[in-house]
Amino acid sequence: DGGVLREITRHEHVETIEICELDEMVPRVAKEFFPKMAAGFDDQRVKCHFMDGFKFLAEVEPGTYDAIIVDSSDPVGPAASLFQKPFFDLVHRALSDEGVVCTQAESIWLHLDIIRELHSLCLEVFQGGTVSYAYCTIPTYPSGQIGFMMSTKAGKVDFSDPKQALSDESSALLRYYSPEIHRASFLLPRFAKDALNL
Repeated sequence: DGGVLREITRHEHVETIEICELDEMVPRVAKEFFPKMAAGFDDQRVKCHFMDGFKFLAEVEPGTYDAIIVDSSDPVGPAASLFQKPFFDLVHRALSDEGVVCTQAESIWLHLDIIRELHSLCLEVFQGGTVSYAYCTIPTYPSGQIGFMMSTKAGKVDFSDPKQALSDESSALLRYYSPEIHRASFLLPRFAKDALNL
């Protein structure tokens, strides 16, 4: 739908944005029915690749990307492969030495087993890096919550620490995000911490 893309395009320091989408119809339909959500598709920095994500990552030069955001559907059917080791091996290969990946990681209330498996997988693939789980509230999702798994290729990073200070002007435009919400997103209930051995 272009929602994640729209948010990325708000960051002026991002030089190039490549999106891999399996279905060419998605941007067209999003622009027609969700024009505000799909506004990012018209950004000059955006290049769309319409192909299978596995094939795309297998063909890019190693170390190409500083950040990869995987905005996948739930891990069932064809999308299940986006939660497995072969996919994350390709992601790892495609990231620069200081690269970061963020992937959709389900709800702690409904899919703790999936999150545990994904967390273990990322710890295996991103050895020497950092792996963290965070979540936010999304009223339209089952359980009203969705999670994200963030991993670095190398080095220790405190994802819970906001990296950029917001100006008063920027803060005034935001309806949900704040530095406090950012930090709180990484505070997990005891049962989730125990499940992830944190």
